[in-house]
Amino acid sequence: MRVARLKHWRERRLLTQADLAQKSGVSEVTIARLETRRHQARFSTIRKLAEALGVSADELADEGEESAA
Repeated sequence: MRVARLKHWRERRLLTQADLAQKSGVSEVTIARLETRRHQARFSTIRKLAEALGVSADELADEGEESAA
């Protein structure tokens, strides 16, 4: 599953990839790969990231809108 708005929400929360990795338990490398769309995320990963960012999994994975960032 693609996480089209990951970078948007991360930057909106003023977090670096390293900050988000520490907060979510998802590796920084994985976050970078997801943000550049080189990989797709498992739903369990999306849940961890969404929880760390304080958004729903649907908001994070919304492919209907591209990130403004």
